Amino acid sequence: MPHSAPHQLRKPHPTRRRLAAVVAGLSAALLAATVTPAEAATPGGIYSGMGNCPISAPAMQDPSNLQVGCVVAVTNAGSFTIGSTTVPLTSPIKLQFGAYWDKSAPQVNFPDGSTANQYTTVAPTGAPLMTAQAAQITIPGIINFLPGITSIFAQVEPAGPITNFTPLATGESYPVFKMPIKLHLSNLLFGDDCYIGSNSSPIVLSPTTGTTAPPAPATPMTGNPGTLALNSDPNGYSAFEASFTNAELVDNTFSVPGASGCGLGGSLDWIIDLAMGLPAGAGKGSVTFDQTDTSLALDTSVSDLSSALNASAAH
Repeated sequence: MPHSAPHQLRKPHPTRRRLAAVVAGLSAALLAATVTPAEAATPGGIYSGMGNCPISAPAMQDPSNLQVGCVVAVTNAGSFTIGSTTVPLTSPIKLQFGAYWDKSAPQVNFPDGSTANQYTTVAPTGAPLMTAQAAQITIPGIINFLPGITSIFAQVEPAGPITNFTPLATGESYPVFKMPIKLHLSNLLFGDDCYIGSNSSPIVLSPTTGTTAPPAPATPMTGNPGTLALNSDPNGYSAFEASFTNAELVDNTFSVPGASGCGLGGSLDWIIDLAMGLPAGAGKGSVTFDQTDTSLALDTSVSDLSSALNASAAH
C-alpha cells in the first residue's frame, strides 16, 4: 500500500470495495487536535472497555506512526484441546491492548490479491493483557468430588506479547494474531510452579477466521469472520471504530510441550504428561475461540484518538 493512503486497512478485493470506500470516507479528513494525549478513564459508546488503552506509551506517541489504535476482544465460548485432553471454555476470555502501524507500513499479501495492514501491539495501562478464569480439568478414571484435589484447574496466562496483529485478515486463511501462552496447573499436590509451556518455550496460538493448514494426519479447521461494522466518531473526531461480532477463530497448528515444575522437583511432571498426552506435536491440539466480539478504534493521530476517547467518557 502506498504511504499516501495510511488510513486504508487493506487493499480491496473486488468483493470488499464498498467496505474500503467506507473506511476511506471515515478517515479522509483528519483533525489536528490540541489536547495533550492522556488515558481516558471510562470511555463509553463505541469505545466502551478501552479505558486501559496505552495512549501515553512512547511507542503509541511516536509521531511517525501512520495509525494508532485501541483493541478490546472478548471470547464467550469455545474449547482448548491439549494433547488428549479437551477443556471447554465456559467463562469469558478478555484481551485488551494498544496497537500502532509504523512508518514502514507493514502489510500481508493474500492469494486473492488483497492486502491487510499488520500492527505492533502495546500492553495495556494498569490492567492485564488477558483476563480469564481458570478452567477445571477432570482426571481420567477419577470421580471429581473434591475440585482442586480430584481435578486440576488450568489458568491460561500470557507468555509474551501478541504479535503480527492483522485485524482485516478476517476470512483469509491467515492468523489474526500470534499469541504465546502458558497453562498454570493448580492441584493440592502440584505446588505453585506447575506449568505447561513457559515464557521461553510457550504454546504459540495463531488463530484464524479462515482455514488452518495443520500437518497430516490432522484435518483443517475453518473459522468464521463474523459480522463487520464500521462506526464514525459521534463527536466529530477523525477516529473510527470497527467491530467484529460473533466471530469464530480456530487453530490446530501449534505444538504443546510437556509439563514442568509439578510436584517436588518436578516429580509429578510425568503423571501430567501421561494423563494429557504430552508433549504433543503440531496438529495434535486445537483451540476454538467462539462467539468472539472485537472492537478496534483507529486514528492517524494519537492526540485525536485520545480526544475521542475522552469525549466519549464525558457523555
